[in-house]
Amino acid sequence: MEQKKVKGYGARGWLLIIWIATAFLAYTAIGNYPLNVLSDLYGGQQTLSSIYTVASVIGVVIQLVASSFIGRLKSIKKMGSIFGVLSIVALLGIMFIPGYIPGTPQMIWRVVYGLGTVLSVMYGTFALSILIGQWFPTRKGSVMGIATIAFPIGNGVLGPFAAAAFKDGTPHIALAFAPFLIIFIIGLVIGLIFIPDYPEQCGAYRDNDANMTPEVAKAMMEQEIEDKKTSVWKLNHTLTTRDFWFITIPAGFLLFWSVGTMTQTSSIIGAMGDGVAKFGGFSGIMMMICIFGIIGSVVLGFVDSALGTKKAMIIACVIMILAGIFGAVATPERAGLLVAALICLAIFMGASSNFTVSLAAQYWRREDFGTVFAAVNPIANIINAIGPVVVAFLLLGFGYKTLFGVTAVCGVVCVVLMLLFSAKHVKEKDDKYRQAAGKSLDDALVGRK
Repeated sequence: MEQKKVKGYGARGWLLIIWIATAFLAYTAIGNYPLNVLSDLYGGQQTLSSIYTVASVIGVVIQLVASSFIGRLKSIKKMGSIFGVLSIVALLGIMFIPGYIPGTPQMIWRVVYGLGTVLSVMYGTFALSILIGQWFPTRKGSVMGIATIAFPIGNGVLGPFAAAAFKDGTPHIALAFAPFLIIFIIGLVIGLIFIPDYPEQCGAYRDNDANMTPEVAKAMMEQEIEDKKTSVWKLNHTLTTRDFWFITIPAGFLLFWSVGTMTQTSSIIGAMGDGVAKFGGFSGIMMMICIFGIIGSVVLGFVDSALGTKKAMIIACVIMILAGIFGAVATPERAGLLVAALICLAIFMGASSNFTVSLAAQYWRREDFGTVFAAVNPIANIINAIGPVVVAFLLLGFGYKTLFGVTAVCGVVCVVLMLLFSAKHVKEKDDKYRQAAGKSLDDALVGRK
């Protein structure tokens, strides 16, 4: 009997995509908006950048600790939902604590901002990303490509957010964050009601592939849950595999430059003076970043699914090089080159958050995805965490030309690392660890692109 071609993501799959997209938006708003737009109210860019970095590192440590038991955790959904509720509570604190008043209120606000950053990292980029791998193990690239359009959209509405935050020249923080709070709550409610840990638990299918009976699908799910408990890819095995580093470091630097540079867009665009007026000024350029970020996220997501994660990541790294070159040669008289640099940045920014999920699902087994992702994501995000500080240092200390020049050099290094990555070597290590654990060998990892 001929199998039907898998189309679409299914109703529940779309609800999962909506849920994780709202979580990504929460991560952007809670961590990035105060740093990019509101920093002068709460102690300045340097202070908030330091808090952001420390909070991100704490999130990384929590994820690395979690990697040792993630395979035995009964419900990723429950863990994600708890982090979601706590993220909303933290956002309420950011909204209503008068942190612009020096002294105790400001110190309390900074603590809440740091906690909110940790919680939103654990909510969207960790827990719910694991759910994507469990629901769409072979279509994760295109699924994440759609979900991560939340990042460029979030950056695209920075202008309206800033206008709402400083309406009438006075702070209106709660008013500015209110639409985002509503979206976060709606997303969390959708997840709580409609999304279980596995599609088989609600009558749906992995990858929305109905080319099997419900009984077979359920049996596969139960076997995977059992296999996760004895995953051979423990943290020490993952961290001592060279190809883990060859692919995770570029994933981290794609996040590093996209997220880090986006926290300084106001200063970078401002360096061009009136040269950017013909492009719509700050708001116009941010809208371009939003549009091209969406395009990059979706297109590179589909490239990921069709051609493999390695090829998609190499393309993204090449675009990083182009962004660096354009930005390094831009001047106020040639502001269009800076706009081109930011458009390139937007394209790989839109895709950069796809890759931590994709690479773990693409080159490791389904049963090992959770434990490997629990190492990939924190390592990539510890690189990402220092992005805002390094970008601010380069920009304020040496100027935008140096900033973009370093971006280009980093892109070249990332391309080299990606070319060194070998899926075949990952399989060899997998065979070695499975044999040592007394597990059977098979061809499950053969031919991974």
